[in-house]
Amino acid sequence: MSIILHIETATKNCSVALSKSGELLALKEHYSEQFSHSEQLHGFIREVFEETQMEMYSLDAVAVSKGPGSYTGLRIGVAAAKGICFALELPLISVNSLQILSEKYQNNNPALLFPMFDARRMEVYTMVLNENKEILKPPFAEVLSAESFNKFPTDVQWIFMGEGAEKCKQVFDAPQIEYRSDIRYPSAAEMVSLAWKAFQDKNFEDVAYFEPFYLKDFYTTAKKIGE
Repeated sequence: MSIILHIETATKNCSVALSKSGELLALKEHYSEQFSHSEQLHGFIREVFEETQMEMYSLDAVAVSKGPGSYTGLRIGVAAAKGICFALELPLISVNSLQILSEKYQNNNPALLFPMFDARRMEVYTMVLNENKEILKPPFAEVLSAESFNKFPTDVQWIFMGEGAEKCKQVFDAPQIEYRSDIRYPSAAEMVSLAWKAFQDKNFEDVAYFEPFYLKDFYTTAKKIGE
């Protein structure tokens, strides 16, 4: 029996789950346009333990969504995960945030999966997987244009999912594209199987040196003189 705490804060959905040997036990999550992770996260962690009547010392590992995604959200989630790992001397598991989102898609028909997060302007963070969730192209940043993704075959269905896919509607109207507006944000619930496999393979991070995978450097818009 292995108890794993899962923390997902890569997007506007703050999500926490507890699992036992690859089975979901409890889930707490909340979507907010204001990115309420700092207010919600530690309360959610406490609540999943209360709901399952477990203690934190029963944990065998902590899994965290590593990115890409929101700079602030990722830092909050990773800081919490590392703090618990340091305090309890637990192994840390990191899971790709876009891959977590793709786990929401359940269909074995031949397809290319494009999980997408909104970046800036007409840019998205995405990756490409097949229907078996095998990675065909790892995460990359793409400024959307008519030429985007033209290297991928069009004889299979393309599944565009995630909040970032909304931008694609302004650029693409190809018959092979299916927009899954019902799949928008990753959840800690979909981390469970991925983290369980990593735990069994002993695929752990160095807690001291692990940092989120931002994909691009964080930057802000400079204020104008006089503001």
